[in-house]
Amino acid sequence: MCRPTVAISAPGKVLLAGGYLVLDRDHTGLVFGLDARLHVHVQQLPTSPVVELSEIIVRSPQFKDAEWRYGYRATEDQEGIEVVQLKGHSTSAQSRNKFVETALAYALSYVSAVSSANFGSTSITIVADTDYYSHPGSNNCPSHTRFVNFNVSLSEAHKTGLGSSAALVTAFTAAVLTHYLDQSQLALNSESGRARLHNIAQAAHCAAQGKVGSGFDVAAAVYGSCVYRRFSSSVLEILGEVRSNGFARRLRAVVEDSNPSNKWDMRIDKSAAVMPHGVTLLMCDVDCGSESVGMAKKVLAWRKENHEEATLLWATLQKGNEDLARELQRLTQGCNSILQDYKNLSDIILTIRSLIREMSAKAEVPIEPIVQTDLLDACSQIDGVIGGVVPGAGGFDAIALLVRDKALPSLQEFLRTYTTTNNVESGPVVGNVRLLGVKQEMEGLRVEDPDVYADWMQ
Repeated sequence: MCRPTVAISAPGKVLLAGGYLVLDRDHTGLVFGLDARLHVHVQQLPTSPVVELSEIIVRSPQFKDAEWRYGYRATEDQEGIEVVQLKGHSTSAQSRNKFVETALAYALSYVSAVSSANFGSTSITIVADTDYYSHPGSNNCPSHTRFVNFNVSLSEAHKTGLGSSAALVTAFTAAVLTHYLDQSQLALNSESGRARLHNIAQAAHCAAQGKVGSGFDVAAAVYGSCVYRRFSSSVLEILGEVRSNGFARRLRAVVEDSNPSNKWDMRIDKSAAVMPHGVTLLMCDVDCGSESVGMAKKVLAWRKENHEEATLLWATLQKGNEDLARELQRLTQGCNSILQDYKNLSDIILTIRSLIREMSAKAEVPIEPIVQTDLLDACSQIDGVIGGVVPGAGGFDAIALLVRDKALPSLQEFLRTYTTTNNVESGPVVGNVRLLGVKQEMEGLRVEDPDVYADWMQ
């Protein structure tokens, strides 16, 4: 059977408001999709009547030695598909790519639960828009393309904090599912199809991370910009390991939300995430990056030990975040962006930053490090820069700025010569500061033309 060649992309994200709060169902996060996308191309590998291969090859050709080869087999009870890396054939210096491997196992297990598809041999190619990584890479890349050869190994690449793992798992899962399933089994252009993709991508991403996270990044990858309230972790806790008895059956129930006693309860409000005309959300990269998992553990530990104080701080921050969303909506409804007064929006952002720094100091976690404070304050002095934050979990990832269109040239010129003046903290050292070529995007998952990626196919 000839299966279709497909290509899917998913956007990056920025959690403009709601860092740490979004982990709790009592609170929400304001998340914007970004027009930097991660792309997955899937095509059938040719076989012959004599030789029928059973191998799935995954490549990330923008990086050195980034290829993983997998075999697959049914689990002992025939209730799932176990993916096995063929290490003798994989060229990556990294022993495993846990996000690819987990997404592949979950996608194939779901396919096996809803169809009798013969997986055969498949080639999967992953490419990322340039701004996912700080290294601009080599100019030695295919011409007339939006993608570059980063010319480093994956382990050497500096992420800019745009949500590459969530976008990867979402686009990867969607591409594999649409390659093996027909429209009657999964239609990504339908509400139910998007919901099923969201559910399996959340499950696979949490499994790859080794924990049930808030899921705002996967929600943005599927649906685009939104105000997000997380799902109850119990929804996914029943799944178990891929090798466990009955896994595919449980996975299907979770994906299709068919268990009345274990329903998905997240809230995704796209209408509440808007950006006024003439204002753009931009990202400024400090070429550093930080480990958000360790930071989150420390913040949550402080919250647990200081319950009353933290509850008040969380509630005050939630109000500030809601004020921010409302003010963006109010400005969006204005008829003349030139005459708009952005002072209230700027004041709300400053209030949120002050509360974040309070959280940072009390939990002894660098959510808004001093060098980031200096950069945000300096950018905010430029006429037309409304304000900015260290988004999400904070640290040394790219900062987010709300900028009036007229201010873009001045901001670019300022950053061209900007140097940090206060770098006394321990931890990562801020490198070159540059404005990323990304902005907010409302759209989530998108079906792409497979021919766009022809230069990157072997």
